[in-house]
Amino acid sequence: MATTLIKNAVIVNEGEVREADIRIKNQRIEYIADDIPAQQTDTVIDAKGCWLLPGMIDDQVHFREPGLTHKGCIATETRAAVAGGITSYMEMPNVNPSTTTVEAIEEKRAIANQNSVANYAFYLGATEHNLDEIKALDPSRSCGVKVFMGASTGNLLVENPTALEAIFRESPVLIATHCESGPVIAENLKKYQQSGRDITIHDHPIIRDAEACYTSSSYAVELAKKYASQLHVLHITTEKELSLFEPGPLHRKNITAEVCAHHLWFSDRDYEQLGNLIKCNPAIKSPQDRSALFQALSSNQIDIIATDHAPHTLAEKQTSYLQSPAGLPLVQDALLSLLEHVRQKRLTIQQVVEKVAHNPAIRYRVSERGFIREGYYADLVLVDPNKVTAASHQRALYHCGWTPFDGIEFSAQICATWVNGQQVYDGQQVSALPSVAKPLHFLS
Repeated sequence: MATTLIKNAVIVNEGEVREADIRIKNQRIEYIADDIPAQQTDTVIDAKGCWLLPGMIDDQVHFREPGLTHKGCIATETRAAVAGGITSYMEMPNVNPSTTTVEAIEEKRAIANQNSVANYAFYLGATEHNLDEIKALDPSRSCGVKVFMGASTGNLLVENPTALEAIFRESPVLIATHCESGPVIAENLKKYQQSGRDITIHDHPIIRDAEACYTSSSYAVELAKKYASQLHVLHITTEKELSLFEPGPLHRKNITAEVCAHHLWFSDRDYEQLGNLIKCNPAIKSPQDRSALFQALSSNQIDIIATDHAPHTLAEKQTSYLQSPAGLPLVQDALLSLLEHVRQKRLTIQQVVEKVAHNPAIRYRVSERGFIREGYYADLVLVDPNKVTAASHQRALYHCGWTPFDGIEFSAQICATWVNGQQVYDGQQVSALPSVAKPLHFLS
């Protein structure tokens, strides 16, 4: 049986950086040692000078299938994801129709089984009326239930206190929340509309301000403490919210927090150049907020870094501010953007690996992934920290065909990605071979 031998790699794993060799066999990491002699069956890859990282586990993506495939689909967006070093993802329910039943999750799993290049899992979307579906979730197959505790699309908004209390009391799986207060946002918007002046993208972080975020996230934390729920608050954007989260080891926490790559890269100063292209919810906020997010990563108040990949067409983005949809395509360049922070000494490479691979695996109890360990699935990404990557619309593999990083030169390059031991990206192209991507399994 063919095997892969990666030699001379600088392995970054579990807080250590060491040069070693790895042999991959039967989809898994068979052996890790300082020097592994090559065998006749080995495909040998010399990784001298390159980092070998566990593949990123992205706990928040919107791949738009079913129903919104003019923006993206599982096939196109996972190709971009593996080119960006993401080997597993957890996909959100705001598609059309919304993923609010166990049957709908199974339909998405069937699509992924045929078309996904990366390992996959799907959230159930909470509504004010689907508690029985939430209670029916199998914790070994489901990554969690997504609760939109603020403005959302379709029937996914949950603001009724009785419904929220029931979800936090009864959910058998982790609860992941989008926290922005609809009433606070509505009041802020009303003030702008009454002023009579035009509302532009520059007003976005003021309309969806820190108070809107804190009002909602503090309520979620309050409910989680009341019912001892497993709560994960997605895409934190403000300094004010950080007081809600404790530093310390992840395995001791019931309440955790996430930040997204674009909120670490952009600030409200970038609206002038990029406009609606960086319109997202929660909004990109001030440089002071961004600095606080980096501090919270270092103190372990924030546990995970994700993407919230959410593609829209350029035509949709080029409408007026109020009409333009919120969301950015990010999976292809998110890891590269984080490695740029390493180069600028805002983060260490060990911190990046912890936040994008180890901690998602720990928090979601992902079985046999997220670490470079013998016996684990070989979900790996090889990075050359000294080769430049020029991001551009033309290079983007997204169905929507654009990137918010157009014109940026990253100082690292993704050279290869393996999913379950199969090389799916060689630094230039995504493999045309049938994928061996698998559904994620969760320890219950």
